Amino acid sequence: MSALQFAASPTNNSEKANYNHLVLDIVGFGLAMPAIDRFREVYAIRLGADANQLTLLASLPALVLLFASSLAGRWMSRYSNSTQAVFWPGIGFRLAFLLPALTAFMPASFQLHWLTLAIILPSLAQGISAVGFVVMMRESVHEKKIAPLHSHRMMALNITVALSGLAMGFWLERVPFPYNYQSIFVVGFIFALMSLWHVNRVRVLPELVSRPVAQEIQLVNPWRSKSFQVVVFVVALSFMSFTAIKPLISLHLIKNLGANEWYISMFGLADLAAGAIIAIFVSRISQRFGNRYMIAMGLVGTGISALLIATTHNLNMSLVASAISGASWMMVNIGQFAFFSEMTPVNHKERFTTAYHQVVFLAMFIGPLIGKLLGSEGTSLVTVLLIGGVFRVFAGILTQVHIRSWFSRARQLHVIHR
Repeated sequence: MSALQFAASPTNNSEKANYNHLVLDIVGFGLAMPAIDRFREVYAIRLGADANQLTLLASLPALVLLFASSLAGRWMSRYSNSTQAVFWPGIGFRLAFLLPALTAFMPASFQLHWLTLAIILPSLAQGISAVGFVVMMRESVHEKKIAPLHSHRMMALNITVALSGLAMGFWLERVPFPYNYQSIFVVGFIFALMSLWHVNRVRVLPELVSRPVAQEIQLVNPWRSKSFQVVVFVVALSFMSFTAIKPLISLHLIKNLGANEWYISMFGLADLAAGAIIAIFVSRISQRFGNRYMIAMGLVGTGISALLIATTHNLNMSLVASAISGASWMMVNIGQFAFFSEMTPVNHKERFTTAYHQVVFLAMFIGPLIGKLLGSEGTSLVTVLLIGGVFRVFAGILTQVHIRSWFSRARQLHVIHR
């Protein structure tokens, strides 16, 4: 049964159409995504990027995203609805697929710098687009449909990214460098525009749009919400631990294990296929264990995957590790958004969504820097991956304890011992 057939349950035609457009949006985006998610990093390695440069390529855009997301509320207030608000940021964000295609036209000494700019500049629009899109999604389908919609979107994303990744890997191996990379970036941009077409067809439901008065907005501070503080703690740990070593895995596979572009596409296929399969069962896992515990299980799984990649010299075993990572991160990814939705109020969506993305982007900025610190003083990639794997497992355990309770217990112990 297809994702669109699953979408037959919404009670009115507008919601059904929104549901379908939001699934088809991710289909187009999934076909485009491997160009920048998998192969842009490999492209940087082919241009001579080392571990330090890869971590900067991963962390600097997140810093820009953090800044841009703080402007999202002001940007969205200029428009009558969230669909209109995401149009221009959506175009700017999708330039991330096109700008890297210009790298080959730059002088050799400037190519890595241009590739960095090609990642950073669209991040300005992406920060606004990311916040606006989540608000639009929560205003276009009812809350009870958010979890299945997110699950179907992730299934569609994994399937399309897997197929597109294989096709791009096949192409990259058979077309001379750098024309092979230039072409996949251009094709990715075309698919990304197809995705934007579906986004523009979404129509918000009037009953889901709540516009607090200005005085009320001033009184709402997400950072003082105890439930949101729990979300901050869990989400920050998840993204910091996952991104700390993510940029270094491809470097390890290529430099230490001799992987090529076709293998990278197979590595991605194992990741995404496992994620697509586990997405079918995520709702049941969430209902049985809860979103927060599901996030913990997923993080532990990503840690085990990193440990396997670091300790094996067999590329086939790395494919198994990739599958474990894909299934585990899918649990974390779906669990985080569902956890955020259940722990935050429906009113003041813009403020809470902006704060949520600021946490994500800050964690994505800090995470690669942690990996960079781990790799300083000549530490081998294998050692860094081992430490990063342990960090992921430890983070999964820590998500089950809220930081406020630590301080409370520490205070009580201090009083008792006095």
